Amino acid sequence: MGTRQFYVYMMTNKANTVLYTGVTNNIKRRVCEHKQKLVDGFTKKYNIVKLVYCETFGDSVSAIRREKQIKAGSRKKKEELINGINKEWHDLYEQL
Repeated sequence: MGTRQFYVYMMTNKANTVLYTGVTNNIKRRVCEHKQKLVDGFTKKYNIVKLVYCETFGDSVSAIRREKQIKAGSRKKKEELINGINKEWHDLYEQL
């Protein structure tokens, strides 16, 4: 049986003014849902369409713990994480 992977990710709108942090076990499907506005709520309301950050975990407990840690941090801390891997804030979806 294959190893499951879990992802903690951050997405933003086209102007990079709003950040959303989430966790999923299928990053391509989940980001696609956000982009196509299939998810009611925050991401649909604020037009969250760009994947700018992603971390991979081997278990759900670690991924959820990390998601909570990121969400508890300041905007500045989130920007530092993004800038560490994606200084230009390009949409990373095509690289998945």
